[in-house]
Parts: sequence; C-alpha cells; structure tokens
Amino acid sequence: MAACLRAPVTGVGPLIGTLQRDLGLDAGTAGLLTTLPLLMFSAGSLFAPHLARRWGLTATIFAALVGIFCGVLLRSAGTVATLFAGTAVIGAGIALGNVLLPSLVKSDFPERVAQATSVSGVSMGTAGALVSVCMVPLALWFGWQGGLLAVGLLPLLALGVWCLRAQGMARAGSMSVAAVGPAPAEPSVGRIWRSAIAWQITLFLGFNSVMFYSMASWLPAILTDAGFTAVVAGSLHGEMQLASALPGLFLGPVVARFGDQRLMAAGMALLMTVALLGLLAYPALAVLWVALFGFGSSGCFLLAIMFMAFRTGSAGQAASLSGMAQFIGYLLAASGPALSGAMHEHWHSWQGPLLVGVGLTLLMATCGALAGRDRQIH
Repeated sequence: MAACLRAPVTGVGPLIGTLQRDLGLDAGTAGLLTTLPLLMFSAGSLFAPHLARRWGLTATIFAALVGIFCGVLLRSAGTVATLFAGTAVIGAGIALGNVLLPSLVKSDFPERVAQATSVSGVSMGTAGALVSVCMVPLALWFGWQGGLLAVGLLPLLALGVWCLRAQGMARAGSMSVAAVGPAPAEPSVGRIWRSAIAWQITLFLGFNSVMFYSMASWLPAILTDAGFTAVVAGSLHGEMQLASALPGLFLGPVVARFGDQRLMAAGMALLMTVALLGLLAYPALAVLWVALFGFGSSGCFLLAIMFMAFRTGSAGQAASLSGMAQFIGYLLAASGPALSGAMHEHWHSWQGPLLVGVGLTLLMATCGALAGRDRQIH
C-alpha cells in the first residue's frame, strides 16, 4: 500500500515538458499538475479518519487503492480534462492512504511501529525513484499515455494483496469491528486539535512538506543557475529521491531502542539546514548537499509518521492526529513551490528562497525536539 503513495505523483514530473508540448499547456497550467495532488492530500485528510471509523481500516484502504487505480486510468486517457480529473482522483486516494498508514501500523504492528513504518518508507522512496527513472524511457517506447498507465501496476498489485488480507481475516474469524468494520467514536479524538503535542507533530511534518515539495519543484532550476547542465541537474534530482529511501533501512531498529526521539528528530532537520547552507556556499558539492537533503527530509517524514503512533493511545486516535497533521502539512506544502518561485522572481536569485528554507528547517528542528519527547496525547 505504501508503494502507491508517492509513485503516481512523482512520475508526472519527468513528463511535464512532453505534456506541455502534446497538450498545449502553458507553464502555469502545467504547474497546477504538481500542486493539485497536494491540495487533494490536504482536503482528503479531513475525511479519512471519519471514513475509517465508519467503514474500518481494511475497507477504507481498499477504496483508496481503487481510487488510485481508477485515477491512473483516467489520467492516461489523453485529454487535458482527463489528465486533471485523474490527477485529482489519484490525490484523493493517496490522501486516504497517507492518513491511514499510521493507524494501520498502530493497529497491525503495535509492538513494531518503528520497523513497520521504516519498511513503508523504503517502499515509498524506492517505488517513487523507480517510477521517476523509468518514466521517460517508457514514454519514448509507449507514448506518455503508456508511461503514465504503467504506474497503475502498483495499485493493482496492492489491491490483489489487500483482497488476500481480507480473505485471510475472514477465514480466521477476525473480521472484528475494530479491524474492518465501523469503529466506535473515542472521547479523546475531539481534543486532538487542542493538544500541544499534536501541533508540534503537525508543524514538524508541515515544515518538512513545504521544504521537500519546494525542492522537488525547483532543485533543477537552482542547480542550472549554479552552472550545472540540465542533464546533471536532472540526475541530482533523481539522487534526492533515491536518498529518501535510505533512512527507512536503519531508522526503525534505532528508534525502537529509545522512547525519546528528540535528538534524532532535531538532527534530521539540521541535516536539511546543512544541505541548504551548502547549496548556498559551495554549490560545486551539490551531489553531497542533495543527498543530505533527501536523507534528512525522508528521516523527518518517517519520524513524523512514527510520532503519530507513538504519541497516541489507539488506532482511531492515530488516524485523527494523522488527519490533522496531513491536512495542515499538505496545505502548507501546496503553497511552498509557488512562494519559492515568487521569491525567486522578486529577488532574481535563489539565495532568498534558500535562506528562508534555512529558517524553516531550524523551526523544524525545534518542533521535532518537542514532538520527540516520550509522552502521549491524553
């Protein structure tokens, strides 16, 4: 399921130029293709906890996977209208999966939250990087419609696995209300929005989302302005996504040993600070700075997902916290690329946006240190 939460979106970036040429899209309209999923992530986050309480985790995630698959089919139909409609449907499906992943981990792996979250992170990063690398060759062989359609294999595979999961639970007689049916309302869920810990986790995730999606949008332009060729800039953009898969390989076992994650959360955010300062001061070492940024950002994302399980007392409460954090986080993220571009146009330089990014990552480190304390929302 986690492999379906990034790849359908990251696969569009390499084809933006082709889509503009074949469909006659201007720059602003093409930019909306990268912003629309983030807006859908944010809006969908509000409804995911309610749907999970009403239908249960298994049924809601199944519906999310069906939505992603249908969105991929619609997006590949070949017109501007279906391109945007399919992108919106994909975004809505991914929004449900994003929010319910911490709840699923809390429900199915209560004693192995860190390990299960890390495996999910590796799956997200690897699938996203693989699709980004393969999309252009697939488009050359089968056209851009065929390239985008190929991403549908991921949700199709996940749907097959999810059907087996539901059948296995039915045979075991464990189709309980908590697992797959409507879940009872919890008195503490309504207090999530008034919890200081919830806001610390929300801002930690939100600032990270702003930085990641801003860099995902503008890193090639930053590097070409620094003197790199377009080919090298594109390769470094792919490197950032590959580096994002690495924290999941070791973060789970390390986090599982500690109840307190303050130093780890602050340290991952500060890696992003160092990376941005490096791009400002020594852009020639971009291969190092880009890897550090991708590594730190992915580490922060995985820790934020873990916090949603660590700091809550039940799967329902984890879903509510995840919905709050991702609604605000992706709303902030949707504004990041546009604001970064506006600052670049105003100052005619990337120094301003990068310095603002340094400030945001320092705020992230503070929020991470607070969210990483060993305590729960009551």
